[in-house]
Amino acid sequence: MRKGIEKAKILVESLPYIREFYNKTVVIKYGGHAMVDEALKKSFALDIILMKYIGLNPVVVHGGGPQINKVLERMNIQPSYVQGMRVTDGETMDVVEMVLVGKVNKEIVGLINQHGGKAVGLSGRDGDLIRARKMKVRKSLAVDAPPELIDLGRVGEVVQVNPEILQTLDAKDFIPVIAPVGVGEDGQSYNINADLVAGAVAAHLKAAKLVLLTDVVGVLDREGGLIPSLSSSTATDLIAAGAIAGGMIPKVRCCQAALAGGVGKTHIIDGRVEHAILLEIFTDQGVGTEIVP
Repeated sequence: MRKGIEKAKILVESLPYIREFYNKTVVIKYGGHAMVDEALKKSFALDIILMKYIGLNPVVVHGGGPQINKVLERMNIQPSYVQGMRVTDGETMDVVEMVLVGKVNKEIVGLINQHGGKAVGLSGRDGDLIRARKMKVRKSLAVDAPPELIDLGRVGEVVQVNPEILQTLDAKDFIPVIAPVGVGEDGQSYNINADLVAGAVAAHLKAAKLVLLTDVVGVLDREGGLIPSLSSSTATDLIAAGAIAGGMIPKVRCCQAALAGGVGKTHIIDGRVEHAILLEIFTDQGVGTEIVP
């Protein structure tokens, strides 16, 4: 009886959040350990399905870097990175598209459908969902010298998102699962960072929330403690002060760009925690860091 009462209290606690986000869009970037551990994969699928059943519109954008590297290694192709981004020549792009669209995307769709959901897999090429252009990266040289332009190959950035196909799927109760591959004006595919795609999709859909699943507990202060909530302007100050550093910087900037594009709230949460998405969205305390306008 006591356990039953505790479960009932959790449901009651979640009621205001269910009411607040009913019929609202939530974009989730799925990656990291949550894509590898079997228990976490099941937990993720159930979270997404439950969100759909109670009236939210989840949209999933996934990564797949480790899976791409495994295939490249089998082909004796050494991965190369510049400023954290994969150098993507034509051969590597073929592998990226094959793995992300043909393998990882289908596995996630199958996982959600296996547990009772209705998911549909997409890449940015489908219906011109994600229009992209070649990303330009510059490397600073000497103080008086102009920056050097680095060619990353077919690495892209999002120019435009066509939300019509996503809105159509939502209206028919399907869950879109998006592989981060875009298409340029020349018809070529471009490899795009999944965080950037998730942020752009959230902004174009005016999503209520953007949730980034990571392999850390959230944004930490200098003493290693979790910062549960911070504003976009405070995040900028923390980056300038060096309190937010390394791989957390692009994730925070992705959240800031999404907020500037009209997203209600953004969240960086620990995907290694079972049901992390539900805990962050539907409980008072949450499990990560929220970044607000």
